[in-house]
Amino acid sequence: MAESKKTYYIELGSGQIFQDRECSTWNYKIEATDNEIIRLRSYFDQSYSADIENFYRAHVPYVQYHYDRGNDTNDMALQKIYEMIHELGDQEAKNHIEAIGILQAKTQDGFS
Repeated sequence: MAESKKTYYIELGSGQIFQDRECSTWNYKIEATDNEIIRLRSYFDQSYSADIENFYRAHVPYVQYHYDRGNDTNDMALQKIYEMIHELGDQEAKNHIEAIGILQAKTQDGFS
């Protein structure tokens, strides 16, 4: 039996996922199954962990951004977050993600 989809609201800056649109400000509206939300949550967790590592690494100024593995991890997690939001989002979410060009940036930077 196919899993049913529910409506969720995503606040990208904090990495929060809500079912109640009145709970907070939100950036994107998506329709997702429980398993898809678990996967999206794991990408937010990866990004958060990489941010913490990057905070500590920032105190070592001789490591340049493009040589820092933590930044690569964060970039990849954010890419996956945007891909999922684009896939599961309403038309407004899809249009916004296409307008900012992050999906095209992935292929240009060699991430795919």
